[in-house]
Amino acid sequence: MDYIVGILLIAAPWIFRFSDVGAAKWCAIAVGLLTLVMSLMTDYDGNRKKPVSMAVHLTMDVVMGIFLAISPWLFGFNDVVYLPHLVVGLLSIGAGLCTVRTSSHSHTPGGMGMGQFS
Repeated sequence: MDYIVGILLIAAPWIFRFSDVGAAKWCAIAVGLLTLVMSLMTDYDGNRKKPVSMAVHLTMDVVMGIFLAISPWLFGFNDVVYLPHLVVGLLSIGAGLCTVRTSSHSHTPGGMGMGQFS
């Protein structure tokens, strides 16, 4: 899901027509790129081959969500656009707080995980 969110955030300035609002555009693009990089580096399966643990990834989801949600007021573009930043930010906070922080793949038959959401 992070890959889809990252790509959508990068494309959001053109999808929601705020590409001419510099701060709004660059906040969305920066968080989208950071989301993609974090996803590429996250050890989703608990196999310790990637440097970022699931717990760190989820903490970053919350931090990036807070930043994205408050960015329209922080950078003063709330009078032009705020809803995409606020909604995605709040969803990121929720996902970061509600997702299981450790992998359970080693405890199920065949080594298949039960998923990341509790």
